Amino acid sequence: MRTTYDEADDILVVHLSDKAVVREVSQDWNTHLSYAEDGTLVEVVILDAARQGAWPLLQSRAA
Repeated sequence: MRTTYDEADDILVVHLSDKAVVREVSQDWNTHLSYAEDGTLVEVVILDAARQGAWPLLQSRAA
């Protein structure tokens, strides 16, 4: 698994597999799922990731 984040466009992509994408489904306006031929999830794309609170993935909560 790896993640990429495009700061200029505020797009987070979580790559779960290197399999070829054969089907993409929009869950809603900002969440898109990509599937392999065998039905496994290949990647998740989140638009407006920082604005939606999905980026950064981990936040330090130092006092």
